[in-house]
Amino acid sequence: MMQIVILDGYSVNPGDLDWAPLKKLGTVSVYDRTHPSMVIQRLRGAEAVFTNKVRMTKEVLQSARQLKFIGELATGYDNIDVAAARERGITVCNVPAYSTEAVAQLTIALLLDVTQRAAHLDRLVHKGQWSASPDFCFWDRAPILLDGKTFGIIGIGRIGKRVATIAKALGMRVIGCSRKPKLDFCGEQKTFEEVVRESDVLSLHCPATADTIGMINRDLIHTMKDGAILINTARGSLINESDVAEALQIGKLSACAVDVVSTEPISRANPLLSAPNCLITPHYAWTPVPMRQKLIDISAANLAAFLNGCPINVVS
Repeated sequence: MMQIVILDGYSVNPGDLDWAPLKKLGTVSVYDRTHPSMVIQRLRGAEAVFTNKVRMTKEVLQSARQLKFIGELATGYDNIDVAAARERGITVCNVPAYSTEAVAQLTIALLLDVTQRAAHLDRLVHKGQWSASPDFCFWDRAPILLDGKTFGIIGIGRIGKRVATIAKALGMRVIGCSRKPKLDFCGEQKTFEEVVRESDVLSLHCPATADTIGMINRDLIHTMKDGAILINTARGSLINESDVAEALQIGKLSACAVDVVSTEPISRANPLLSAPNCLITPHYAWTPVPMRQKLIDISAANLAAFLNGCPINVVS
């Protein structure tokens, strides 16, 4: 039986799912979490490993002499030294597009929270401020009407296109940009600069690459509309957090909502924590049960295809 190790299974399956699809393919050892100092030890004798965030470094791969397959329990695989894996002849597979609907849903939820402030007003109501109001209605700041506003998307892949469809249903003008034209995008395709300049809401849905890391910085924010809203459910490294916090402080950005930050879990020193009108959720867009079940099922399919000599979703 193939020896299969899962290094950090808790985030994918804290107990509400079953690893059965993988258990059909070999003997599975599941660790909830693995400290970097324990990775090499836990990979001894392993032929296949699955990781969500545990780093697979060159040192680790050189030590894991029997390893043939690495399964990324996610779409992004920047925690794996794919060049070192290639040198060793280790196949690396990821799980593309498993959480499209969930990430799109949270993107719009963040937008609605920022513009409607329903949770904020609920807290004020429970504190008695509506009860003390002399009027039948109460608010401390008027909500923002999205109808007619421009929703800009950086990266119109599967998630970006899904978000665009929902934004358009809200009556928004949708614009977007991507490295390659997308025939099935429901909005207007513009240049990167045009999207940044014209958007009332700018939403990030692109991967973190050498070209995109830190792209939302002071200079770029300067070209945005005054009072624009920034949303990031892609990768924390896309934005310069100090520059975004500064833009919130001076009102250049009216609000920011993120599900991802540069270092996760978030550092207590992260400037976004003290910035005004900044909504932060803990990288949980992908976690609805159907999405995590899909992640396990596709991961098992990746390994099964590898064992049959026809690997799929190969990234290296």
